[in-house]
Amino acid sequence: MEYILSQIDALLRIARDHYGVNPIIFLAIYFTCTPVFYYSIFRTLRAIAKKLSGETMLWSAIFMAATVAPFLYVILFGRNIPWWVFLLIALLIGQGVIALIRKIRQNAPTKKGE
Repeated sequence: MEYILSQIDALLRIARDHYGVNPIIFLAIYFTCTPVFYYSIFRTLRAIAKKLSGETMLWSAIFMAATVAPFLYVILFGRNIPWWVFLLIALLIGQGVIALIRKIRQNAPTKKGE
């Protein structure tokens, strides 16, 4: 068990010293945004069901902010970060957008007669 903890500590130290990103801060932002993320999906779908376009846009924007916030921390405060990390962040954000679009389309009310 001590070996595993020492390896985790070494990884945390590398992230802080070499890349300038504190993993504890990243995780704090990530876990803080998680409830906002799920609540914004709920409110977006509810606004779509009630056909409230203003609320739909508002909660979609909140959803995107909750998705992007932890990765924005890495982009803004990280240094010496390899190019593939930026690609991975872009893919994760894109996956979040696609998941939201699918959920909106799945729960959008259909027109009568279709």
